[in-house]
Amino acid sequence: MKVKLILKPFLLALLFALAVGLIYLPNTIAQEEGAEETEAESTEDDAVEVENVVVVGNRLKPRSVLESAVPIDIVSNEDFQKQGGTDLPNLLRTLVPSYNVNTQPISDAGTVVRPANLRGLAPDHTLVLVNNKRRHRAAVIHWLGNGLADGAQGPDLSPIPSIALQQVEVLRDGASAQYGSDAIAGVMNFQLKDSNQGGSLEFKPGIYQYGDGRQFAVAGNIGLGTPETWANLSVEYGAADPTIRSVQRRDATALLAAGNMHVRDPAQIWGQPIVDNDFKFFANYGSTLNDSLDFYGYANYASKRVEGGFYFRNPNTRSGVFSSDSGETLIIGNLEGLPEGVDPTEDDIPIVDDKPNAEALDIVMNDPNLWTFQEMFPGGFTPRFGANMVDSAVLLGVKGTALEETLGNPLAWNLSGYFGRNHADFFIFNTVNASLGPATPTDFNPGDYIQTDYNLNFDVTYPLHQMVDIAAGLEYRNEGFEIAEGQKESWEIGPLATQGFTPASNGFSGFGPNAAGVWTRYNVAAYVEGEITPLENWLIAIAVRGEDFEIFGSTVNYKVATNYGITETMKLRGSYSSGFRAPTPGQQHAFNITTEFDFEKGDLVNTSTVPSTHEASELFGGEALQPETSQNFTGGLTVEILDVNFTVDFFDIRMKDRLSLSQEFTLEAEHKAELDDPTLDKIRFFTNDFDSITQGIDAVVTIPVLDGSVIAVYNFTQTEVVEADERTINADRVKEIQENLPKHRASLTVVQPFLDDFGVLARGSYWGDWYDSEDDATYTGKFIVDLEVSYTAGSGVTFTLGGTNILNTYPDENPAYNVDSPAIPDYEEPEDAPDIGNKYGQFSPFGFDGAFWYAKIGYSF
Repeated sequence: MKVKLILKPFLLALLFALAVGLIYLPNTIAQEEGAEETEAESTEDDAVEVENVVVVGNRLKPRSVLESAVPIDIVSNEDFQKQGGTDLPNLLRTLVPSYNVNTQPISDAGTVVRPANLRGLAPDHTLVLVNNKRRHRAAVIHWLGNGLADGAQGPDLSPIPSIALQQVEVLRDGASAQYGSDAIAGVMNFQLKDSNQGGSLEFKPGIYQYGDGRQFAVAGNIGLGTPETWANLSVEYGAADPTIRSVQRRDATALLAAGNMHVRDPAQIWGQPIVDNDFKFFANYGSTLNDSLDFYGYANYASKRVEGGFYFRNPNTRSGVFSSDSGETLIIGNLEGLPEGVDPTEDDIPIVDDKPNAEALDIVMNDPNLWTFQEMFPGGFTPRFGANMVDSAVLLGVKGTALEETLGNPLAWNLSGYFGRNHADFFIFNTVNASLGPATPTDFNPGDYIQTDYNLNFDVTYPLHQMVDIAAGLEYRNEGFEIAEGQKESWEIGPLATQGFTPASNGFSGFGPNAAGVWTRYNVAAYVEGEITPLENWLIAIAVRGEDFEIFGSTVNYKVATNYGITETMKLRGSYSSGFRAPTPGQQHAFNITTEFDFEKGDLVNTSTVPSTHEASELFGGEALQPETSQNFTGGLTVEILDVNFTVDFFDIRMKDRLSLSQEFTLEAEHKAELDDPTLDKIRFFTNDFDSITQGIDAVVTIPVLDGSVIAVYNFTQTEVVEADERTINADRVKEIQENLPKHRASLTVVQPFLDDFGVLARGSYWGDWYDSEDDATYTGKFIVDLEVSYTAGSGVTFTLGGTNILNTYPDENPAYNVDSPAIPDYEEPEDAPDIGNKYGQFSPFGFDGAFWYAKIGYSF
């Protein structure tokens, strides 16, 4: 039924576009005939406008967006420059409606590398290319991501400076048959600048209207060399201060009211993280070796430090640190050890009216053999967590032509090798390993995640006939994932563990010997593609790819796509393909312990993510992972009338055996005895236990107005879980996957120059309703306005002032703080509602920091 409901508006839009085309068709033909006469009279000195072409999704011939058989968006460098931020994922969120990324406060490593997604699928369902070559994924696995991104290991776009980009091509269609694993939702191809001359400099500072979150970026680009041997270099350096949009937690307020003046205000921070020393460098280079041989490549290096916050550890209630009975008494450690059979809770201190018994506490603090963490953190503590990130890559390739005399037409060939590495060196401080008692450090190095990719490609293309072009290729990939062991104190089981104090660094446990390791996996692939033009106005594209994985065996995927011109200005296009995504070595082997808020208990609990083949996973149905598979369909229409471009596309993505994290399972006493592992309390693991259907519509209208343009974009996406194993995927998990993203996204952008040297950009963006699993609330959609004014001086200097979200729009308030909010009319606050200090839903698709104002000084030469 839902398929029909989506197809109906799509067909109506298609019929409407056809009607418009038939109305304007006679005038268009007449204008084209007149244009031909005018063109014949033009001279060589006349300027010729060349339509933008794309290379993604097609290895044979670059084509325009309207001529392509599949929907593709082009985002130009100018589009990036006309925005206030510096982080590439945020810039793309504004420009590509089917692309989603948001702030990830208190999300473990998700705060460091934020999960982004295309077309409502997981971050690792989108393949990223740079200069048409596959880029490595990030080392970070997203353990927390509001459902959709939980367990995903996608690429990190933030190491790419926007000043290095010529354009970004976003292929909104499945392309596994062309590019291999991961290309289920689509492909994003980042084309680097390749000019050998000229350059630009820019300085961009900004601050939130709230008065915090100051940030800046200094960037430069320069072209060097000659047309035969050239290099294009880009560099960016910046930093960002944190934002705070918290309210004081109720339990912290109660502690302060009870006289505990050691509690911070706010005790827990919700906001953007601190980003320090954010350095990015890209070099794109090439050389013509002879008439039939070219050398090319690129290299990058990026590094930064990202620091965010965790949940507040209440000094009366935090389990395993301050208490063992939900805050009725303080847990007291005996540093001399306990005789066999002695209960360590006998001397625990009662807590009355949010205060421990003062007389008993005095006795403990004056006894060197007794210990409570109130001696170290009387006001509780909030761990700070982050990582030092380093990203690097190098691509080297040669390409040329051969066998022209033998074959009649030149055979084009391309050989390239690639190495990419992403390294997350984690840190956590202002926390404890409670089992070590007073000997615990308060800052830890919990270990590292390291991702490496080696790719070797050989491709050939050949014009077999004037109507037939073919391409073929071979690929070898080796993907590796490493967990480096952390310092001993970050994972050690200390002497107080037997007395009820939890081991390992609290908040993010260090990687011990049982978690550390190096895992690699290789795969080989062969593909063949063909394009046939049986008629001048008809394109048929076919692709078949076979792939063999070291662990998962073989798979064959295919794709058929077409573009048919009804008239010179109206074209139908569509595609059907199969797809797949292999689980990453990280998803197969990662072992992680993190701390989450349990809303049922109203307290923090340690949740361990263990491999699916771990003996603890097998107790609850865990088994070896398998690849995800998909069937993709896209159908649409393009119209170009009087320089007005209109495209509308419907998509349907049906996935089987989707990979995600299971629900959480509590290990009972008999389980723990069987496993002999005291660090495991609640566990989850990766599983292939549900199928889904994702459908939607993309519509884009581009209208030239005077010397500017108006661009209207709309996206509708919805996902339905059609089959799930209730043993591992519960109803809450299904709701997250289906409702955590807005179904509706739209934007209207106006770019208009005036008074010769001035220009204005105005953009209105709409995000529909979304569900926040942490708050268990559905938040209403919001409309956001961006505005920018620029002045270009004759010397090549441009001054810009602008603002994003200039109306200072915030998401609806968290119903835990605003029960009577008219925006959430049916919300009923449960008894003892949890209170964790977030005034706004943390997964807001447009953020929760309010208006951001910026300036920019740019110089081009």
